[in-house]
Amino acid sequence: MVFVLIKVPLIFLAYLTVLLYFCIFSNNIIIGCIFLLSLGIALWRKFYVFFPLLLIFGIYFYLFNAYHSQKMALPEVAFHQITPRIDTLQVNGDLLSFRGRVHDRNYQVYATLQSKKEQTFFKNLAQNCRISFTGNLEKPAAQRNFEGFDEQKYYSNQNIYRQIKIRQINAVKLTHNFNIWLLRRKGIVWAQSHFPRPMSSYMTGLLFGYLGKDFSQMTTIYSALGIIHLFALSGMQVNFFVEVLRKILLKIGIRLEFIPFFKFLFSIFYAILTGFSLSVLRALFQKNIPAKGLDNMAITTLGLLLVYPGFLLDKGGQLTLLYAFTISMLQQFSFTKSNIREALFKTFALNLIAFPLLIFDFFSFQPLSIILTIGFGLIFDKIMLPLLLITFLLSLTGLSVNLNVLFLLLEKMMRHLYQWFSYTPVFGKPSLIGLLGLFLTAGLLVDALRKKKLRFFCAFSLLLILFFVKHPVAPTITMIDVGQGDSILLQDRWNQETVLIDTGGRLTLPQPKWKKAHFSTNADNTLIPYLKAEGISTLDHLILTHTDADHVGDFLTLARTIKIRDVWVSPGELKVPTFVHQLKRAQLPIHIVKSGDKLPIFNGHLEILSKGYTHKGDNDDSIVTYGDFFNKKFLFTGDLEQEGELKLLKAYPRLKVDVLKVGHHGSKTSSNPYFIRQIDPQLALISVGKKNRYGHPNQETLATLKKAQIKILRTDQVGAVQLIYHHRKWQVKTVR
Repeated sequence: MVFVLIKVPLIFLAYLTVLLYFCIFSNNIIIGCIFLLSLGIALWRKFYVFFPLLLIFGIYFYLFNAYHSQKMALPEVAFHQITPRIDTLQVNGDLLSFRGRVHDRNYQVYATLQSKKEQTFFKNLAQNCRISFTGNLEKPAAQRNFEGFDEQKYYSNQNIYRQIKIRQINAVKLTHNFNIWLLRRKGIVWAQSHFPRPMSSYMTGLLFGYLGKDFSQMTTIYSALGIIHLFALSGMQVNFFVEVLRKILLKIGIRLEFIPFFKFLFSIFYAILTGFSLSVLRALFQKNIPAKGLDNMAITTLGLLLVYPGFLLDKGGQLTLLYAFTISMLQQFSFTKSNIREALFKTFALNLIAFPLLIFDFFSFQPLSIILTIGFGLIFDKIMLPLLLITFLLSLTGLSVNLNVLFLLLEKMMRHLYQWFSYTPVFGKPSLIGLLGLFLTAGLLVDALRKKKLRFFCAFSLLLILFFVKHPVAPTITMIDVGQGDSILLQDRWNQETVLIDTGGRLTLPQPKWKKAHFSTNADNTLIPYLKAEGISTLDHLILTHTDADHVGDFLTLARTIKIRDVWVSPGELKVPTFVHQLKRAQLPIHIVKSGDKLPIFNGHLEILSKGYTHKGDNDDSIVTYGDFFNKKFLFTGDLEQEGELKLLKAYPRLKVDVLKVGHHGSKTSSNPYFIRQIDPQLALISVGKKNRYGHPNQETLATLKKAQIKILRTDQVGAVQLIYHHRKWQVKTVR
């Protein structure tokens, strides 16, 4: 079985169409070359009918892409009323979010609720309405970090080009019109109000494809164990409901030839009921197409691209299509005479083929997920889904069945597993060439599993590619965009040595219980994905410059996800009780710094110039580090202020630097003009949050830097900043 030699014209047409799709949407020269080579094969095989079809698809994709660009460039139009798509309503503490529609345009909406009464109203709202508000209209945030989440791209793929930040809800007018979204909302609210947690969360997740923010902790656990996809409604659920429908129709006397028509109507209903989940759409397409095997897969792919052109721009769409394609391929072949061995082999092969795309999208892979998916997949699909459906239907008749103890036991088990396997193996993000190489070697390895010599060659090739993915060749220094905070990564070639200076974090203030929202930390969205993309599963050293939350607030989150060999702190930081409590909880080796301490990295050392001046763990107690790396001098100052800067100069009167990480986010209390003149940097890096409440960086500081003719790079303007040592010189790269 060699995948590339199977000659199925229809699947080859789907393959060419997908290549054309990515040529248009990614504008990548490598994909373009593969597409042209594949076109040549089609011409050689005399598949002439493909060419007019590809032309039609190409025009369609081009127009869709142009439509995206046009919508993003449209001028903002002021309005003060919006109609929510009621099934997207989410209440998270005092935060309200939903998707709405005005003048045939879709918007993502956020609001802060003003009272517990208002919170209760929206939690239980199961009626269409129109909301009058006062607020701001703006574009979603662009990508902030290398390989980071691009909110703008994510929403545009769903035909959303603006978001609304509501300052005040002025009125809510209830309407009595009915639509299918309302039916989904009523089902969700019914489950949430008639069943206890966590049972209600599993019910809304498995029946309606909806997981609320109150399930966020368990979402993290299921994600770390690699089985969050169990909540992604797909083929198993579709097969279950379609089979139930078929049996009911036959019981009530519907003739067999009419059943496909009813299945089609049910498919539309179920797709809407589950919020147009991509995996459900794919499964329903496959279920309603009469063709079999790879022909079914090909028609499904082409149909999805016509009906939902943004399908393959979404990670979920890519994964569900890859899984379905691989299953279709594996069904064509029988590998062993034992049913158990056959099932195990196909499970292994499926995960091996999916592995390259999983690490391309998520940078890590939990091997345990293969076993957990088999075990918990059966529990979810064969036991929980029928039980929850029956329980939900019984509740509509007034009969209440409480199965919450089963879900409490399940979650207890999952938490224990998470404690044992909290660190997920990290592989890094492959380049496009690396991704294609991994797909090729994974496919050949599946094909060669019964051929010993070829098997070892393919396995070695796969591991070799993974080694280069996980161990970048070029040394880099990256100022990660963590918003209003600091986090700087020093990464030696081959990941020989890694040093992180600060973790970023956000200040949290005490709030009434009803206002407390379930948030992922800032590090979960910025720092940790970047470290994983770079193949970093272990940090050699973490330097925490001082105790402000925007520098150390995400320390514990980082420690739970990435292994840390030791933490460097100043003596003054150990006088701050809350910080000491964090260190104790982390249970990591601690090194108390002193001036002159050195960490070997690059071609030199990162040296501690100051262990702090106030002994209080505050701004002027920041640990200051310096390094002369490949003939460029770097100075990292934490939140050092002007008094500390002058003390630093007094201790090191001949200090000169090429690259300065500006102290205290460019505040007017830092960057003393005399200090700047004396150290004479060429490049100033400022880590600062966009539109932050402190007004950083201060205009006086910017004027000081500009007067000294220093180039300024700010994370609020250009996103993350990376300095790469390549061809014997440092090169600067920014996200935007």
